[in-house]
Amino acid sequence: MTDVSSSLAIVGDDGRARCPWGAGDPDLLRYHDEEWGAPLHGDRPLFEKLSLEGFQAGLSWLTILRRRPHFRDVFAGFELEAVAAMTADDVERLLGDPGIIRNRAKIEATVGNARAALALLEAEGDGALDRLMWGFAPPPRQAHERPHGLGDIPATTPESLAMSKELKRRGFHFVGPTTMYALMQSTGMVDDHIVGCHRAE
Repeated sequence: MTDVSSSLAIVGDDGRARCPWGAGDPDLLRYHDEEWGAPLHGDRPLFEKLSLEGFQAGLSWLTILRRRPHFRDVFAGFELEAVAAMTADDVERLLGDPGIIRNRAKIEATVGNARAALALLEAEGDGALDRLMWGFAPPPRQAHERPHGLGDIPATTPESLAMSKELKRRGFHFVGPTTMYALMQSTGMVDDHIVGCHRAE
């Protein structure tokens, strides 16, 4: 693996070493320590993550993280039935809400994705979205395969490409392979905490 010195774990004021992206801003530090890379299950939680990762495309995750409470408010806690029932009037209302990302395509994709997820659950039962997405998780990597720095972490993998393709086939949008790899990292389907990070297993 390439050892990128500028990307090695950074020791914080609390004496803990972290991935560089999670070692500065307090909101990112909490997210890094408490959520990123921890296994996340459940149709609703995974739909929320899918939605927020879609909104993040082209933006920083910190922008989404700081707006996440408001996203949850306006999207009814990302309950599938409530989001799927949103109308064109709801989309217009959300386009005027400065507390979220006011992008029509992303808002409409979130509503459409809720409908696609509901169709999946109706066809295959509760937990179907969880089973589908986790079905693309690769085998846990060996300790010697853990990334040493951010330069060792890919933007896409065969698994994220396959997940993207299958979700698109099922009617989901804003689920490109790069976005899906970010989702796999954040939900613990892959563990990309770097060597030396206190969260690395």
